[in-house]
Amino acid sequence: MSGTPSRPARHLFGRGSWPEVNRIGDILRTETVGGALLLGAAVLALIWANSPWSSGYQDLIAFKAGPHALHLDLTLAQWAADGLLAIFFFVAGLELKREFVAGDLRDPRRAMLPVAAAAGGMAAPALIYTAINAGMAGGALSGWAVPTATDIAFALAVLAVISTHLPAALRTFLLTLAVVDDLLAILIIAVFYTSSLHLLPLAAALLPLGLFALLVQRRVRSWWLLLPLAAATWVLVHASGVHATVAGVLLGFMVPVIRRSGGEGPGLAEHFEHRWRPLSAGFAVPVFAFFAAGVSVAGAGGLGETLRDPVTIGIVVGLVVGKCVGVLGSTWLVQRFTRATLGDGVSWWDVLGLALLAGIGFTVSLLIGELAFGVGSEKDEHARIGILAGSLISALLAMVVLRARNRHYRQLCAAEERDTDADGIPDFWDDDTVRR
Repeated sequence: MSGTPSRPARHLFGRGSWPEVNRIGDILRTETVGGALLLGAAVLALIWANSPWSSGYQDLIAFKAGPHALHLDLTLAQWAADGLLAIFFFVAGLELKREFVAGDLRDPRRAMLPVAAAAGGMAAPALIYTAINAGMAGGALSGWAVPTATDIAFALAVLAVISTHLPAALRTFLLTLAVVDDLLAILIIAVFYTSSLHLLPLAAALLPLGLFALLVQRRVRSWWLLLPLAAATWVLVHASGVHATVAGVLLGFMVPVIRRSGGEGPGLAEHFEHRWRPLSAGFAVPVFAFFAAGVSVAGAGGLGETLRDPVTIGIVVGLVVGKCVGVLGSTWLVQRFTRATLGDGVSWWDVLGLALLAGIGFTVSLLIGELAFGVGSEKDEHARIGILAGSLISALLAMVVLRARNRHYRQLCAAEERDTDADGIPDFWDDDTVRR
């Protein structure tokens, strides 16, 4: 009597489709370059802010520009946080929608892991920060969300320094985790860090947003039509009291992913992502980092006092310990309850290295710190030092773990390259996977 054929075992971090792996590779290269620029901008800001010419840096970030009639006479630092980061979140919205509509994560079983890891990687740091700052005066608890974010550009820059041959599935997992993390972060900003809400401009924002959606659904690409509508949406969301970066995510979600003909090839979302990602990674995020990372250690009350502040401690422990525990623990729970196994050759040491990399919180963490404590306040200064310290510690620990795996994967990659056909698709990719 023949038994029922058993279903093939499901693998976490299994190989994705070959076209998707190629696309992710292009994204990672762009983000890695952006991460290097981000790191350079942050270091430049730190040096300038702690130099004898620090007053020039403070004058620059406080310089105001913009039309007063529209209440947009903002400082350069505010333009970077509210305006340039809207581009960053627009690209994040495009990427997230594409992944879940047409990417490998359209399969709920594949999407479960990065979503669970992102949620766990945000919950654990928030709980740790809250436990450390419970009962503290001065609004310390308002910074509970600061250590919850992961900076994908910074994390990929660290990977580039390591020169690791990390499997594509693990790199894709890190990218997707960070994108989901960004979406959850923007929801936190919209819900918990909106101090006042003006319904009239918020309702009015639906008009240009709706027109933008109508045009992109008709596959209109003309910048002279779309850009004014996007700008009007941003202005009205900013006027409503909701953080203006929310407009970027909403605009990204409006862009269709599938081609109108339903045929093969990149859709409008991928086209826009290809156009705007270099601007986001190469300009918007580094400029924001330059204006946000310039903290004066002496002006923050001295390094000793700063490091003893529960706000600083909560952020450092949240990023280093909380992120690692949250991502690693969530991954283990998914594996435990779905009875899945790790992909071929993947070790829990690899997952630990990625979990440590997730503790590199920078761009969105700095933004939330400003919203939680107020730009220029003492706690904001302490939060920035905590973000920088926690991110640096996480990066160093991740480098130790992943370097130990580097030689192993280098040997595997060398063997796999020998099995690559003339068509450029390695033999180890399953035929069905290639077709997808």
